Amino acid sequence: MSEDSVIELARKIHPELTAIRRDIHAHPELGLEETRTAAIVAGKLREWGIETTEGVGKTGVVGTIRGRRPGQRAIGLRADMDALAILEQTGLPYASQNAGKMHACGHDGHTTMLLGAARVLAENPDFGGTVHLIFQPAEEGRGGARAMLADGLFDRFPCDAVYGLHNGPGIEEGKIATCVGPMLAASGIFRATFRGTGGHGGSTPHLATDVTVAQAQFILALQTIVSRNVAPTETAVISVGHIAGGQMEALNVMPSELFVGGTVRCFSDEVQQLLDRRIVEVARAVAGLTGCAAEVEVRWGTPPLINPPEHAAVVARAARSAVGEANVDAALKPITGGEDFAFIMQARPGAFIFLGNGVAPDGTFHSVHTPKYDFNDAIIPTGVTYWVSLVKQELGMG
Repeated sequence: MSEDSVIELARKIHPELTAIRRDIHAHPELGLEETRTAAIVAGKLREWGIETTEGVGKTGVVGTIRGRRPGQRAIGLRADMDALAILEQTGLPYASQNAGKMHACGHDGHTTMLLGAARVLAENPDFGGTVHLIFQPAEEGRGGARAMLADGLFDRFPCDAVYGLHNGPGIEEGKIATCVGPMLAASGIFRATFRGTGGHGGSTPHLATDVTVAQAQFILALQTIVSRNVAPTETAVISVGHIAGGQMEALNVMPSELFVGGTVRCFSDEVQQLLDRRIVEVARAVAGLTGCAAEVEVRWGTPPLINPPEHAAVVARAARSAVGEANVDAALKPITGGEDFAFIMQARPGAFIFLGNGVAPDGTFHSVHTPKYDFNDAIIPTGVTYWVSLVKQELGMG
């Protein structure tokens, strides 16, 4: 099946796919709660004659298409299905009907594009081998990738390679970007609680153990980890996202307990271990200087996502076939966002890409994880075409 034929078919089913995407958008579900979304996915796959398995990793769905040509190789194509706990502010006619929940990352579009590819491949299984369509729950921090893996994903649906994509706000509509090596960061959080005596801030501050001084020194010292412990050739991010202590109604009271938490990012196991050690050391050191006690932990949510050269070359070829050489950036600079597809790529080799979601004429765009973000329906045919081109690269298609 030629790229022109794929594009033509993708455009033909574009209105139907757009309706599916907007329906999913209007009914967002958080991770491991995607019962309605999973039912839509499973229903469409079965409608198109695709072998379908539900309940993989609780709410995950896997569709299997076997090519009519001889071939033993099998690949996985993955899309995520979950939404975020964000109050939507787009004002769109298909805006979220579930208060406080929103498809603010475009997973509704990812699911729809893979469904479109499923339909095209089911109608034209002119390839050798097997394609497993992996619709994953709970990408947004609720452990969906690990849930599917623990449920025997690759024992039940063997894959030689597995591939994923994400829409990219700020990348021109329909362009594709990827890279060799680290592409997305290991993502984690830190929590530090400082405890002291507290006291009267006006009359007897000298008798108090002041946790606010400890937290201030801790926050400043955190940045020395990046500037003085992490090698200049490496990348690391430490950002404070929450501070809590004391009472607004009692500003003359020095708190006895204060919490500081935030996020950490990096691209290597070595830097992860360094951040683990130094954040704990710094918290305990400043607590000791001020006479406080500190409880501190660092917990990682996702490992770094690293594209091996062989598989990065495969997705780059598929991208060029789908959108043309001029619309492919195969040397994308690494991004410090996290993605739990990295867990899947630890289990099986593969690669990841960004598909441009578009930029307004004035150069602005709404980022993911914001209340006004919306997936761009115009790129659905491009995503479908890319997935089919990838199958052609891996399994051959007539």
